[in-house]
Amino acid sequence: MSYRVYPVIPTEPNCDDYRVFINGNEVKLNTARVSAVPFNRRWPGHQRQLDQTEEIQFLSLTSDEPLSFEIIPSTPFESVKIRPRSLGIVPRIENGIIKFTLDKPAYFTVEPYGRNHALHIFADPMPSYSVDIHDPSVIYFGAGEHDAGIIELKSNQTLLIDEGAVVYACIRVVDAENIRILGRGILDNSKNKETILFEANEEHNSAAVNNAVREHTIQLEYCTNVAIDGITIRDSLVYNIRPIGCESLSIKNVKIIGCWRYNSDGIDMHNCKSVHVSDCFIRTFDDSICIKGFDCYYDGDVEAAVHAAMYRNGKAYDVFKDVVVESCVIWNDWGKCLEIGAETRAKEICNINFRNCDLIHLTGVALDCMNVDYADVHDVTFSNVRIEADETVPKPLIQKNDAERYVNTDTQYIPTTACVEVVYHHEYSAGGGRRGKNRDIRFENIHLLSDKRPRFFFQGYDEAHKTENILVSNFYLNGELIAELPEANFNIGNYTNNIRFTSDPYVQMKRNTVSAQGQLPRSNFIKFDFPDHNGPV
Repeated sequence: MSYRVYPVIPTEPNCDDYRVFINGNEVKLNTARVSAVPFNRRWPGHQRQLDQTEEIQFLSLTSDEPLSFEIIPSTPFESVKIRPRSLGIVPRIENGIIKFTLDKPAYFTVEPYGRNHALHIFADPMPSYSVDIHDPSVIYFGAGEHDAGIIELKSNQTLLIDEGAVVYACIRVVDAENIRILGRGILDNSKNKETILFEANEEHNSAAVNNAVREHTIQLEYCTNVAIDGITIRDSLVYNIRPIGCESLSIKNVKIIGCWRYNSDGIDMHNCKSVHVSDCFIRTFDDSICIKGFDCYYDGDVEAAVHAAMYRNGKAYDVFKDVVVESCVIWNDWGKCLEIGAETRAKEICNINFRNCDLIHLTGVALDCMNVDYADVHDVTFSNVRIEADETVPKPLIQKNDAERYVNTDTQYIPTTACVEVVYHHEYSAGGGRRGKNRDIRFENIHLLSDKRPRFFFQGYDEAHKTENILVSNFYLNGELIAELPEANFNIGNYTNNIRFTSDPYVQMKRNTVSAQGQLPRSNFIKFDFPDHNGPV
């Protein structure tokens, strides 16, 4: 039984919101920059303003034993929440010190000041992989700082970022198989800057200004048998992990933090097969986990470019299917939490399962299917998802120009719980005339913690492109099973069919595994009298 706190490489400036003690020993913390307000815009020609951000601390360790935590915030506080609440950690406050016991590895936040200046704790399970760092197929980074630039991996290679390592790099993998990206160190993308092609500062723009080239942190193209396990990704310029046309992909125990720059999505995947994402912590300033078709950001003939990407080297990459996303913790500062779309350039997107996830903060749609292109989206399940809404959720706003500042004037705002729609988008659809359809989508055992009523929305595009066969089954609001929702909260729009909201009042009884046998002592007999009969008929 043991635990290890990973070595910390100090950053400048260094946040000092907390002091943390584990089993009586003070430990060092990392720093990251995150979004402070949900104020966004399409790429306006330059990067986001720093006054919309804040610095936070995070702790990284591994353990296989219960741990005693004592946390001392630097400024006074009145109460504290630990999220996700499903962990069941009940903190106590003694003389300004937050105390609790962590019984098992988990990724969670400690929040004495609400959603701002939270402490993030990443307690990993002990590593389950083994790597020979002397193997010529292994690229190894040990403790310390490494300015690696772009790391290009080939087939049968392993990249190991060890505990205490901070690797400043982007990772590129194209047409490869048997790739592993492992370790408990930090892949830091802060030195990755956009290449500005010409100066621009667009105001009131509804589409991205095409004046910059930006590189994603991990880009995987047409790869097979890829495992990403254990690493922390900090300060991504654009998407953190972007697989395109990949098959047999596993992403596990990955922590994503420090997303404050424009379009810093979490895990956005395009036309992949056999994907398993599990046990990750993802905090992003844009969409968190997305199942997408091919996107439309190509010069010239978009349809021709998409066709070339879909049918490549004699292989077809025209479907996205067989995906499980489970046991993840999501903090979304802007955008959608668990999403299909928006781009859906694929024949089919199907057999998708989001399950057993905790959405601990959000500002946009929690569970979403936004079909803006032509995919047949079907056989999708969102199940056992727990959504925690703040008492006052800051409403996401679009910044019109550099001088405008964020002001939240809608204290009654509540993000949409679930949305399924077929829609044309002026930018994401790229002028394409073909539309898709959504069918056979289920939302099962969804739990919302909120003092406001939930919102559901369903809509198709036309008679040939409907949203249909949608089931919301066993929805809970603050632990109470809701039998029905008024039309204002369960909005069924045009071109829909068979949209149902149901509840099973016996669902808890079915889950009850406690036997009644032996609950009464043998002396407590129950007598039934049948005055007109000798016994029951």
